[in-house]
Amino acid sequence: MNLGEALRTALDNLRVHKLRSSLTMLGMVFGVGAVIAMLAIGAGAERQALEMIESLGLRNVLVRAKTFKEDELREIREKSPGVAFRDIAAIEEGVPGVELAAPRARIEPYKVISAEGKSDADVFGVSHHHAQLSGLTVAEGRFLDPLDERQHAQVAVIGGQVRRDLFGFGPAVGQDIKVDQVWLQVVGVLDEGGTTAASFQGVALGSPSREIYVPVTTALRKFENDPLESPLTEIVVRLGPETRAGTAAGLIRGLLDRLHAGAEDFELVVPEALLAQSQRTQRLFNLVMGCIAGISLLVGGIGIMNIMLASVLERTREIGTRRAVGARRKDVRFQFIVESFAISLLGGLAGVVMGVAIARGVAAWAGWETVVTLSSILLASGVAMAVGLASGIYPAVRAARLDPIEALRHE
Repeated sequence: MNLGEALRTALDNLRVHKLRSSLTMLGMVFGVGAVIAMLAIGAGAERQALEMIESLGLRNVLVRAKTFKEDELREIREKSPGVAFRDIAAIEEGVPGVELAAPRARIEPYKVISAEGKSDADVFGVSHHHAQLSGLTVAEGRFLDPLDERQHAQVAVIGGQVRRDLFGFGPAVGQDIKVDQVWLQVVGVLDEGGTTAASFQGVALGSPSREIYVPVTTALRKFENDPLESPLTEIVVRLGPETRAGTAAGLIRGLLDRLHAGAEDFELVVPEALLAQSQRTQRLFNLVMGCIAGISLLVGGIGIMNIMLASVLERTREIGTRRAVGARRKDVRFQFIVESFAISLLGGLAGVVMGVAIARGVAAWAGWETVVTLSSILLASGVAMAVGLASGIYPAVRAARLDPIEALRHE
């Protein structure tokens, strides 16, 4: 009996006992489906985490001003002025490997309007380096330039959602908007790409689509600012390619501790460390889910072994007849192994369909990004087939060892 004949015989036997065969396959179906769905959700989460981290900049270290209650803030301001431009100068001069340090100041607007609409956008004063540091792309017009900062220009770059709120789908570049009592001319509109998540690992990200950027000098000079608050909300520090983020962060913290007289009015965010933490969490998730899916495959393998042992008992006379007309032990063994493999193969294929469907359903229902990869399909299917083969070996050996004469006498 060659492979083709053995496979046809196996499929015929499965068709004879459709319900039993279907129930036997369920363990493989659920196991393979769980593996594919788990890996798809994990890959989607990893891709989303990477996009979020890239919005912060993998080579960046962020110095962020902390928020306090007013009475606490008064005490702190007796020792430290908060995150300020002097910190930028100190970091650029005192920390090796720093390519650039750029400020970011938050404005708390009470109104953002245009002639055609209004928006609840967040407004920030930023350096002309901000687009480069944060990976922003301008879809229309331009970003802020050094001349805008030197002249305290009343210009703005807006996100895609802000553009729709204020101008619909009409032209935005060259139009005027009013933030509080300051009129600004729109010089650029950002591309819609980028993360829309509010936070990651407890770190606020924001959404560029709902943000407005003005020159940092304009933000500090022409908008009202609380004198107790830090002049700057954030400093983005870009490191050189050979500089380790953890080492640089330690140097920055030590330097700022001295500048701020020990006042803990700032915090450091290291995107590289956040990515490493996210990857560790993802590996743990994959391990746990993989164990659960593995248990399902193991149960499916036990089910296949059980049903194959029952099949050996049912077909004892058939085995005796085959041996009597010249079939060798290895022929009988081969037939039962192929049959167990066919069960795992069909169960694996059904599991692939189930896993892809679960991944797509999770993406549609929960709004999570899922990524079904060829490697996950091959891994899940390969493990299922291996389990099916292993589960069929003992029943096949037991069938091959039957004595032909005793098998023919079996009732």
